Order: sequence, then C-alpha cells, then structure tokens
Amino acid sequence: MEILHLRAAGVSVVIECPPDALPAILHWGPDLGPLDDEALAHLAADLRPRLDVSVDVPVRTPLVPEARTGWMGLPGLSGHHLGQNWSPAFTRVAYRRTGQTLTATAGDEHARLGLTITVELGDSGLLRARADLRNEAGSPYTLDALNLAFPVPGTPTDLFDQAGRWAKERIPQRRPLTTGIHLRENRRGRTGPDAATVLFAGTSDLGFGRGEAWGLHVGFSGNHRHYAERTSSGRTMLGGGELLLPGEIILAPGESYRGPWIYAAYGRGLDAAAHRFHEHLRARPAHPSGPRPVMLNTWEAVYFDHDLDRLLELADRAARIGVERFVLDDGWFHGRRDARAGLGDWTVDATVWPDGLAPLVKRVRELGMQFGLWFEPEMINPDSDLARAHPGWIMQTGDRLPPLARDQQVLDLTNPEAFTYVRTRLLALISEYDLDFIKWDHNRDLVDAGSTAKGGRAAVHAQTHAVYRLLDEIRAEHPRLEIESCSGGGGRVDLGILERTDRVWASDCIDPAERQQIMRWTGQLLPPELIGSHIGAGRSHTTGRRHDLAFRAATAFFGHYGIEWDLTTLTGGELDELASWVALHKRHRHLLHTGVVVRVDDAPECVQAHGVVAADASEAVYEIAMLDRPPTWPPGHVRLPGLDPATVYSVRPLMPVTSHGTAPAWTTGDFALPGAALAGSGIAVPPLFPDESVLVHVVARSR
Repeated sequence: MEILHLRAAGVSVVIECPPDALPAILHWGPDLGPLDDEALAHLAADLRPRLDVSVDVPVRTPLVPEARTGWMGLPGLSGHHLGQNWSPAFTRVAYRRTGQTLTATAGDEHARLGLTITVELGDSGLLRARADLRNEAGSPYTLDALNLAFPVPGTPTDLFDQAGRWAKERIPQRRPLTTGIHLRENRRGRTGPDAATVLFAGTSDLGFGRGEAWGLHVGFSGNHRHYAERTSSGRTMLGGGELLLPGEIILAPGESYRGPWIYAAYGRGLDAAAHRFHEHLRARPAHPSGPRPVMLNTWEAVYFDHDLDRLLELADRAARIGVERFVLDDGWFHGRRDARAGLGDWTVDATVWPDGLAPLVKRVRELGMQFGLWFEPEMINPDSDLARAHPGWIMQTGDRLPPLARDQQVLDLTNPEAFTYVRTRLLALISEYDLDFIKWDHNRDLVDAGSTAKGGRAAVHAQTHAVYRLLDEIRAEHPRLEIESCSGGGGRVDLGILERTDRVWASDCIDPAERQQIMRWTGQLLPPELIGSHIGAGRSHTTGRRHDLAFRAATAFFGHYGIEWDLTTLTGGELDELASWVALHKRHRHLLHTGVVVRVDDAPECVQAHGVVAADASEAVYEIAMLDRPPTWPPGHVRLPGLDPATVYSVRPLMPVTSHGTAPAWTTGDFALPGAALAGSGIAVPPLFPDESVLVHVVARSR
C-alpha cells in the first residue's frame, strides 16, 4: 500500500492509497518534515483508525466516506439506481501522482459506478479536492449528495464560522465542538449573505495569530453545505459539497457529475489560514496584476435619476480628485425608472438617453477614466417587454410563480433561448461602448427555481453552471474586461465565482462602523485587492449614521478603493480633502494589494486594529480604530504583528491625528523601534473619539 506525503508552505498531507479502497487522509496539518518510506509506514500505522464498538474491523474514513465500512457518520455519496445500489463499495482503485496532485480513479463493479477523486496541495499550502461520479450502469442513477470529508485531529475544541444578513454580512460566530453534526446548509441558490464562508475547527486558544485552525470552504456559487461532525469514537471530520435539490441530478447511463472544489486551509491562527487563500488567489493567471483603479460608482450619487448634465458634472469632479474608473449603475436601460420594471430589457433607454450612452462615455474617456456599466443579467422584472414576450423564461415549478422579491423573478438561463438572448445583448453593449468593467448584480434568492425547459424540474445546479458558462464566454470574447460579483451586496462571495470575476462587492452597507467588521471578516477568504471598498456620503444610505470623512476614507483604505457619493454636493475644500485621500491610497496601494494581511489579537476594549505588511517586512500600514467609548482611559497599547523582529522601523501617522487628549510620542513622526518591540509592547492608542481611526505607517530604517 502506497503512502503519499505532500508538503508545501508549512503544511503536510499524508494520504493512504490502497488498491482496494478509496484514498484516506491520515494527516492534514503542520509540516512533518522529510519522511522516508519507513517513517511514513510507522506514521501511517499509528494514525490508522483502531477498532471501535461498531464493527469488528477498523473503520476507515476516506475522502468520500462509505457506510459499508461501518462508518456511522454522514456518508459521502448518497444515491441509487431505482432504489438499488444505495450503499456503494469502491474496491477497485488506480492512482496517479503528478507533482503535488493525486488522482484516484475508483470503480464499484456491482453498482456500476465510477468515481474519480482529485487532490491538490498548492504552493500556498492550501489543499483542495473534488470528485467526479460516473454512471456506468444501464439504468438511471439518482444522485442525492456527493460530499468530501477531511479529518482533523482531536485537538480542536471550537467551531468557528460566519453568518449575517443583507447589509451586515460575515458576522463571526463561535461555539463548542461537540459530538454530532454542525450543519450549515445554503438553499438560497447563491452563496448568501448568511453563508458559513469558511467553517473552522480550532483549538481553544484560537485567534488571528495564535492557536491552530483547520478550515473548509466550498467553492460553489449555488446551493451547498458545510458541516463538522464528531462521532462518539472521537473522530472529527470537516465536510462539504453541493446541496442538490430533489431529482436535480439523475445520471443517464454514461453520464457524469462533477462536484465543486472543496478547499481546506490549515494555519497556526486565523491569519495564517487566510494567507493560504490569499496566496492561492494571487497565484491565478488571471488575477489582477496592475494597480487597482480607484473608481466612482454612481448609485448612491444619483440612484435612478439619470440626467446627462448631472452625470457629466459628476465625471468632471471624479477626474479632478483622481478617480480612474467611472461606473454607471442601475437605471440606464429601457423602462428602468425605478426598481419595479425593466430588468431583462437590455437596451439603452432612449427617453433618458436619446443619443445613447455615447456622450457620457466619450466625456469619461476624455477625462482619462475607464468606463463601466451595471447589469443584473440573471433577473427579470414581470413588468418588462422580455417577460411579456417570454413568460416561460421565468424560473418556476408547478402551476405557480415564485413569490416576488424586489419586484423581480429569476431568468431561466438553462433555457438555451434565454441564455442566447442575454449573452447577445451583453456582448453587444460591451462591444458598442468598449466597456472596461461590469458590475454584475444578483439581487434575489432562488425560490422554487424550476426550469420550464425541463418540465419544472429543480434547476439551481444547472442555473449556476449556466451563469458560469455565460461569464466564461463573455470573458473569452473580452479578456481585458473586469467583472465585479455583486449579489445584493456581499451575497455571492466564494471561490467559484472568483474563478470568473475580478472583485466582489462586500456589502451594500458602506457605513464605516459596519464596514470595519465586514472587511475584517471578508478578509478571512479574500485578499484586499478583491474586495470593493468605497467611501460613501457623510450620512450612511443604509444605517442613517453620520461619520467624518477621515473615518470613512480610512476604513475603505485597505480594499479596492472607490467612492459612492454625489460629488456635485461637495465644496471645494471637501473635494480637496477627498482628493488627498485618493492620492494617499494610490501611493500605498501596491503594498496594500500585495502584502500580508494581519489582524490584531487582544487590542484594548473598544479598539480594533489590522494592517498589511510587505512580503519582505520592509514596510507596513496599520489602522487603529476606536469603535466605541472604552471603560478605561487612556485607551492602552496595540501590538503591531508581522514585522521582522531584528529590523528597526520608523513609525509615524499617515495622516494628521486628531487627538482628544495628549498625543502619543509616536505621532510626532520622530519615533523608531525594533520589530520585536512593536510586536511585543506595541504603540499607544491615540485618544480618539468613537468612530475615529488612525493609519500608522511603519518603514524599515535598518536591519
């Protein structure tokens, strides 16, 4: 029996590869160092399961757990041939290793099923796997579930994942890891604002820079599940896969189903686990490589009030303050005077734009800016020419339409005619205006998502893959086009959609007090350059709260910077202040969008801190934010992690500090400490009011 040992970036994965059974991970976690064949054999002998009380043989838990082994937990494969072959037994397996990739091709000769499992360990130490199932029998195979499960050792005591709602996405939640299943199912037809995002099993001391974490992410944009399971024998598994609706996948003889990539990140602390996702994404060939252009989106500036003169003035002011990309949001297409009508009618509204969008596009380009446009290609308003002409293109089942949400329904892209219509209209507009950018929105959940082209059968799986195909074909036609995934804000944030898009809109809420948390936890999966982060008006559109420009600008500073604000209402002084923030971001965006994200554990009460450190630790930018009134005063000290201990660093504020009391010594700009001291003792928190923050610039002076 072969034992494989994959190693990368401080991670080891040891996989047992028997010829008569599916591969099983024996170790996934910290690097074990170089191991020869004898050491691997000894390690495997110690890590293999021992007898428990369920059956008289050791119970294996391969990547696709099988009930036939005596496993009493959740099986990996669930399905049947017309009620038969419901408990598969894959006893014929061939293996192929290419570099850090293992492919196991297995067969169940009785059930006539073929299964291929692919396991990869990336250079960042991020592990991922997926499974393909083939029906090799002469009768249909109904697939109910195909999950992959990754073992974690007995040391984790806690579970950590995320929840949320619209405009308040990715709220962290933590609970004890106990016997049984912690199951997070997403049935929204999109990833959802309440998605688990990454489900972690962690040690009791888990923080950003301490403890150990084993995390799982399902890289799929439709229905899916994450779960953690601990059995009475103490075995603990993290698992996940696509969540299939009844009858959604029925494989005809010879047909196959491919599951999504399941990503697994181990780290000593949540930051280390996040870095694995970040480096994986940054290594993609299509990852944005140049400076992320500062953008202005018109939504919170004009909403549906599209007036050419007003938009031209907005473009002029945007260019004056250094904006590099101008994006016209919702309201430009036929019949779209409010949110109740027009979706699906993807032609420019001649009553508002008698000369088309050309006058605006021409002026934007003359000002040296790129031009982008908002679409919601997957949706349709019942009040639209498209819906009146093709009512059967609305996703539905039975004799009813799904309940309206935002006065809209879902366009059935599994219908070839509907798919071709949307593809043709989008490509025509992209070509006509030579678009640089698309904001691709998706504002409602999929309810009763059946396809009339398939007799009303459940079609979330097919719809998700149709969206992927649509994105792929558009990108193939226009490879330099950038696409943002927006889904009622941050409702579709996953590595499936990120294979096809260049950034996500983290939330429709840009209130900086809310965004402090949203950005902090979106960063558990995505690096800053992929997270749309905008400066809004002084009074927040979604919460009604008011904040100073400095706090709004500093909060947005670490993402893909932008503005969502009616600049025509600003005074000359306010425009100058905003322009200074844009210029400051441009000076530091290379660091912010290539460096290592760090989040601070154990900040003083009501204080939150985070930063980005250059890969060579030569420079860093941190933000220290006061989120509320602390019970003690002065606020205390914040440690600055991630620096080289032996290097002496100059420390200064990036912008002048408004200090409501005695300012700390480091704010004078003539201050230096070794990295060890900055990480061990830290720097004093300035006496800030609630909803104020300071940016700290740290630069290596000597080593």
